[in-house]
Amino acid sequence: MQANSSSGMAVNDECKLKFLELKAKRSYRFIVFKIEDQQVTVEKLGQPTESYDDFTANLPVNECRYAVYDLDFITDENVQKSKIFFIAWSPDTSIIRSKMLYASSKDRFRRELDGVQVELQATDPSEMSFDIIKSRAL
Repeated sequence: MQANSSSGMAVNDECKLKFLELKAKRSYRFIVFKIEDQQVTVEKLGQPTESYDDFTANLPVNECRYAVYDLDFITDENVQKSKIFFIAWSPDTSIIRSKMLYASSKDRFRRELDGVQVELQATDPSEMSFDIIKSRAL
């Protein structure tokens, strides 16, 4: 575990391990991360068969989270592709202290996840609708 010098935040080794499994083996469709006890931990692992709706249902309505989502899609040229998204979920209804903690730790945590291709910040479900995700992937 390494502490983040700017926020004192540590990243649990499991976060990187599970991310590598998602990236290399496609073991998971998504991972939801939570900050607790001054470290980023894995909260939920989505199975490869789970959908984008399953993923968004795992983001709390009133609490911040980080997440990665492995999107499979077909390009306009009819080519099957996938892209890994990093999503910083910070709903308007979450408490200010939580928003500040997640915001100050985001860049450091994001750098730990080597292989993320698209980053997205959302404060409302409409900002990360499937259409938006898909348009950012192309």
